[in-house]
Amino acid sequence: MAKSNSLQKKSLVVRALDSIERAGNALPSPATIFLVLTIAVMIISAICANLGVSVTYETIDTANGNAIVETTVSAVNLLSVESIRTLITKMVTNFTSFFALGTVFTIILGVSVADGSGMLSALLRKAATSAPRSLVTAMVVFLGIMSNIASSTGYVVLVPLGAILFMAFGRHPIAGLAAAFAGVSGGWSANLLIGTNDPMFAGMSTQAANMLDPNYVVSPLCNWFFMFASTFVVTAIGTFVTDKIVEPRLGKYEGAIEGANSDLTAAEKRGLKFAGIAALIYIVLILIAVVPTNGLLRSETGGFLQSPFMSGIIFIMMLLFLIPGIAFGVGAGTIHNDKDVVDLMTKGISGLSGFMVLIFFAAQFTNFFTYSNLGTILSVAGANFLESVGFVGLPLIIALILLTAIINLFIAVDSAKWAIMAPVFVPMFMRLGMSPELTQVAYRIGDSCTNIIAPTMPFFVLTVAFFQKYDKKAGIGTVVSTMLPYSLGFLLGWIVLFIIWYVLGLPLGPGSPMFYPA
Repeated sequence: MAKSNSLQKKSLVVRALDSIERAGNALPSPATIFLVLTIAVMIISAICANLGVSVTYETIDTANGNAIVETTVSAVNLLSVESIRTLITKMVTNFTSFFALGTVFTIILGVSVADGSGMLSALLRKAATSAPRSLVTAMVVFLGIMSNIASSTGYVVLVPLGAILFMAFGRHPIAGLAAAFAGVSGGWSANLLIGTNDPMFAGMSTQAANMLDPNYVVSPLCNWFFMFASTFVVTAIGTFVTDKIVEPRLGKYEGAIEGANSDLTAAEKRGLKFAGIAALIYIVLILIAVVPTNGLLRSETGGFLQSPFMSGIIFIMMLLFLIPGIAFGVGAGTIHNDKDVVDLMTKGISGLSGFMVLIFFAAQFTNFFTYSNLGTILSVAGANFLESVGFVGLPLIIALILLTAIINLFIAVDSAKWAIMAPVFVPMFMRLGMSPELTQVAYRIGDSCTNIIAPTMPFFVLTVAFFQKYDKKAGIGTVVSTMLPYSLGFLLGWIVLFIIWYVLGLPLGPGSPMFYPA
């Protein structure tokens, strides 16, 4: 009877997941969603303007010695002749001035060379195969997290490698797949370094914060301290779930022990040696320019937070990938001349074509939303309501984490979700005394935790295929049931870490406070 009930429950879970998958697949592309939202904003703005909707609030007047002034904002009719003329003339500049565009393109130039030359793949394989047996699980999860600096590299390199490594130690390959997938996707927002997503999120948060404070800038490093600590928390949870929950349920693997050779070639070893020397020289030069108070990359007063180093961190990070990537390519023989380097950059940029299309429509939505004043009206009204009912502070942030985790099941593109949510939640939470950096980190927690159980996530189908290599009967239900303990564990562990961080009032990153002076 128990077995029958178990099968029935499993069937219900699978049917529910199938429904989620169908609903997610039925959604239009993110670009289309932004187009629809833009049209909706235009219609709603016209209605609100005709109804005379407005709000009055206190804000900071930076042009007048940061004095607190009372401001009244009314809804602007985007369907009026004047608005249409203005918006049409701003369509191109809305796109080209979008904050995230330049930062993402800059860092991808370096990452594309490091990835295309084979350096990142070789590094992952070298680190994973060097791990002792007792640390194999932790190493796979940790490398999955670290692979996020190179976007999708972890999905196509580390996830299948996780299965091979586990088999090499006589363990179940699906457990290795699960551990790697948990690190790559579930730990998407944790890392010891900043990646391509950090400047993208910071750009969108800056755009949203400017609705309330035109001079506010969110740094790409704004969540670095928290994400640095999160790396160890996610690694520990992923290791525990793999060893104590997932692998015991899988039982003994009965299939053939096979897989591609993960050993490095002589050329790759030579390339890594070249890359290591190049990286060491570059880091030493940066330290010479940053550590002394009179260093080249320090501010004129010797400061660090408001220094050229912090302002140019994206370019500096780009070179950290580019220089070792070129050195690896020369040593491994994958780069022969400057044309090869440019070709790798071009290939990397071409991979952003979908991002460019998305950003064009996201930029229009963000600017239309800002121009209409609906974002300001909604944030002020929402903040006043939440404050009046006492739903503020930590409970509100946790509610945002949970809301994001649920939305992520249906809209898996993280940049698309934040482009929609940031204009609403960032200024709203600023009105309640919470910084844009705090709102962003809460969003990123929720976004990461349910990646591994979201059928609409682009690499979810690829993971199902990896599972099927070792279990022909595996499907979406198999993957989700295997990954669900990770998702719940990450969500709980991350919330606990966030509560500790919040209570202690720790900075989320360099110069990134937890609270905003409402």
